[in-house]
Amino acid sequence: MPNQLFARKPLAMLLEELEGKDRLKRVLGPAGLTSMGIGAVIGAGIFVSTGQAAHRTAGPSLIISYAVSGIVCIFAALCYAEFASMVPVAGSAYTYAYATLGELFAWIIGWDLLLEYAVGADVVANSWSAYFQEVLATLGIPALPKLVSGPIVAYDPDVGRLEMTGAYVNLPAFLVVIAVTALLVKGIQESARFNVVLDS
Repeated sequence: MPNQLFARKPLAMLLEELEGKDRLKRVLGPAGLTSMGIGAVIGAGIFVSTGQAAHRTAGPSLIISYAVSGIVCIFAALCYAEFASMVPVAGSAYTYAYATLGELFAWIIGWDLLLEYAVGADVVANSWSAYFQEVLATLGIPALPKLVSGPIVAYDPDVGRLEMTGAYVNLPAFLVVIAVTALLVKGIQESARFNVVLDS
């Protein structure tokens, strides 16, 4: 049983699967890939959180933290480039872990990626909902309190603890998640085109 958990998928098997009829098609060119990368980096909070962090805690040292983060990102990109040249198949970190570390680590990394993307999408959808509510307020359209906040509890920074919201659902955030999901189900080319439009 322990040997099964650390069983690795040989490179020859990965390359053989790459030639199969069920493999993912390469449909993105340089513009689409660049657009998807920019879309992934620029989340809804990038313009707000930087100013808040600089104002409240970091001050000028925020620039140093960005420089350190940039260097770390360069090394992460080099690692991905090295793995992609060694294991030239789709699957990202999951496939790389399966080929080098074994099935258990690939399973952990796969679930870790799902959790990471789910939490990231939640934060961005929530931020988008807050921006949308500000636009509605500017236009003089009142928002329904029970439909624009997360249900049950939310952290109140003024009192420093979780408080009951009395809300049912954050409807704008829910709707934007449904819309983006529908776009992703439609296909990666359409998603890339939409990103190009938003980035320009």
